[in-house]
Amino acid sequence: MIQISDNAQAHFRKLIEREALPGLGVRLAAVHAGTPKADVRLEFAEPDELRGDEWSIDCDGFTLWLDAPSAPFLDGAQIDYESRATGGQLQIRAPKIKGEVPAESASMVERVRWLIESEINPQLATHRGHVSLQEVTADGVVVLRFGGGCHGCGMVDVTLKQGIERTLMEKVPGVTAVRDATDHDTGTAPYMPRGAD
Repeated sequence: MIQISDNAQAHFRKLIEREALPGLGVRLAAVHAGTPKADVRLEFAEPDELRGDEWSIDCDGFTLWLDAPSAPFLDGAQIDYESRATGGQLQIRAPKIKGEVPAESASMVERVRWLIESEINPQLATHRGHVSLQEVTADGVVVLRFGGGCHGCGMVDVTLKQGIERTLMEKVPGVTAVRDATDHDTGTAPYMPRGAD
């Protein structure tokens, strides 16, 4: 599942021995897994700091605990440590951490959700906004909720029709329309206030 090189194990073991805490190990988790912002979090952990659902990987002289919900995203990950004249470099490669494009046989909901997280939300983030999927109706209507800078934004209709709806209809067969279920009057920090010229 996860490959930890001998150099990486020696590096972790040295750091753990320096701490001199009984049972101290290393915990690995995926943060924002399945999205373009995905990253790994690697930290020391004592046994009483664990939730109990972690996967245990026995290493040479310590235990690596893998956050259970992160396991599918970290499957096939490789951890290595490269010694250099100026110190060392820990390298973690996790090819599945940002998720995988859904197969042709995936449901419409899975394909819509993937496009929202991998393509639409990164674009909306430039305006401090995001969108979340509320539902996909039986007749192919995608219902969304806007948040952040898009919640109450005066340009949300343009974003919805010319950006999001066009993208989803082009890339997900079966999407017939996109609707906004957001109460924009409750937006507190719109990117562009309504009524602005």
